[in-house]
Amino acid sequence: MYRIGIGSDTHRLTRGRQLVLGGVHVEFEMGAEGHSDADALAHAITDAILGALCEGDLGVHFPDRDPRWKDANSLELLARVVWLAGERGYTVVNVDATVMLEQPKLRPYIAEMRDKLAQALGSDAGCVSVKAKTGEGLDAIGEGLAVTAQAIVLLESKLKI
Repeated sequence: MYRIGIGSDTHRLTRGRQLVLGGVHVEFEMGAEGHSDADALAHAITDAILGALCEGDLGVHFPDRDPRWKDANSLELLARVVWLAGERGYTVVNVDATVMLEQPKLRPYIAEMRDKLAQALGSDAGCVSVKAKTGEGLDAIGEGLAVTAQAIVLLESKLKI
């Protein structure tokens, strides 16, 4: 049995924060605002897995009102959700994700993002796709005010039905 989930996350960009995407610190003068490390890419993948499991979203499991998750490493949150999927009898088959960010260019960071995400997912980097797009000067992304990530995940049941 297979399950598919879709996830999305957006964070405002601001000065004085680091930009973390897929567990990688991206060199830039602005970073993403958030309760945790604000890793929009890891958050979108986490939400996609939770969606495939019909287990709510990131805020249900790691609420921003809970001080335990202040400045949390989003790859650790992702790994917890992968563990939950395993407890429900599922493994991650593959992930396809897109990061939308006007600047900086992400191409130099994508291989490392794929590796770090694959490690958190317990899979091979060949099963993790990360793409980057700009906003072409339109909306909050194109104006350099925000970063958004979208992800789709395929889970496979480990249980014989």
